[in-house]
Formats: sequence, structure tokens, C-alpha cells
Amino acid sequence: MEESIQKQTTIFARYVDMFMEKLPSLIIAIITVIIGVIIAKVVKRMLTRFLKKYKSSVGLVSFFINLSQVTIIITACMQALSGLGVNTTSFAAVLGAAGFSIGLAFKEVLANLGSCMIILFFKPFDIGDYIMCEGTEGTVYEIQMFSTTLKTNDNKLIIVPNTQVTTNPVINFTAQEKRRIDYVFNVEYDTDVKKLYEIANKLFDSDPSILNSPKPLIGVESMDNNIIRFVAKPWVSTKDYWDTYYRLMEAFKHEFDINGIELSRVHIVNGNK
Repeated sequence: MEESIQKQTTIFARYVDMFMEKLPSLIIAIITVIIGVIIAKVVKRMLTRFLKKYKSSVGLVSFFINLSQVTIIITACMQALSGLGVNTTSFAAVLGAAGFSIGLAFKEVLANLGSCMIILFFKPFDIGDYIMCEGTEGTVYEIQMFSTTLKTNDNKLIIVPNTQVTTNPVINFTAQEKRRIDYVFNVEYDTDVKKLYEIANKLFDSDPSILNSPKPLIGVESMDNNIIRFVAKPWVSTKDYWDTYYRLMEAFKHEFDINGIELSRVHIVNGNK
């Protein structure tokens, strides 16, 4: 019994000695990690101020901040492990092999990550832009590492994989300051075309949102099947698009009713969302 107690005491003393021997290295390792976290926070603040000062993309700012933080903290942890005697070279090799295997298993995920880099660096669109891709449209709400979130006009969120918006055509409706409203009316063949011109010019001249440059495009686009295809396409500031669109549509309806103009079929070509 006494021999067993003495043996356990000896083992305990050995572990205490080992702990005391490693204590300075352990303290240094903890301090190293703490310093790494502090540096990461300082770098985060500096990058935030620097990148926002130069009006960088919100998604790009967020990506670089997160990448910098993670890189600094991982470096600090590796340095701490190295100070404790851990072979970080082997550890890095294991991580590399694991990363290769994970890459094969999650190639679609990595493809989305690569697409995120393309979006952030080349900026085909930015947060707040209204875009359409493969029939999906909405305002860009967030650009994440693997997907882009769109918010529809009825306040729904659509999650779109980043690969979809980098491998398919994307229409950015709000990238320019000016936008054109396209009205196309199909009227009866015997309609007085001059009256159509008068109505369009009257409405465009009286509406303060209509821009003088470029000038509105007004005219007869085609005549077939006993139908005249009349177009009226004014330019407006992007911010005024929807208000002007609905206001003028009501005004056209009112003027057509007053002047007895009958529509065979109203076909509205609306290329700007």
C-alpha cells in the first residue's frame, strides 16, 4: 500500500516538474495568442478606416477584414504551438493534405468562393444595385463568401450561388445615373399618329423628371396586321425611374381616353427595373 502511494506521489511529482518546466513556455504561448488577437483587432480597425476612406466595396472591405483577422490569429496560434515544442511543419502538412481532400469533396463550395473573389475585385455589381441573372432579379442585399443575397420588391430574400452570377449574363439596372423608360403602345391602324406625338410630347414636356438630354425617343416603330406600334421612350434619373414610370402610364391612359384613342393591345417593354 505504501509502495503504491509512493509510486503515485513520484508520478505526480514528475508531472509537476514537467509542468513547471513548461510553464514559462506555456505563459509565452498564451501571451503570444493574446497579442495576436490584439493585433488582429488593431488591423481590423485600421483596414476598416483605410478601405472605407477610399470607398471600397462593402463586400470587399468585409472580406479583407475577415481574411486578415483569421490569418493573424492562425499565425499567432502556430507560433504559440511552436514555442511549446509542437512540430508545426508536420501539422501544416496534415492541414495541407486535409485541405486537398476537402477541396475535392467541396469543389462546388470552393468554386463559389472563387466567384466571390471575382465579384469583389471586378465589381460587376455592388450592394444596393438592382440586378437580374437567369430570370432571378432583386436588389443586392449582401455579398457573402459563397452566395449573393438579393432582396425582391416584395421584400423576399433570394440566395444565389456566386458561380451563377459569374458564369451567366448579369443585367445591372442601376449601375448608370440615367435610365430610359420604354413605353410601347399598339393602336388601331386608323389612329391619328400626329395626335400620338402631341400626347407624348405634352406629357414629357410637363413632367419635371424627364431629362432633356438624351432627348426622348418618340415615333412609329412598325405597322403590320392593321396595327401601329407606337413607341415613347423618355430618359430619367435612376432614382426617379419607378415614380415616373407609373405616373406617366396613368397620364397616357387618361390622354388616350380623352382623345378617343383605342389600343389594340398594350405591350409595355420595360427593360429597366
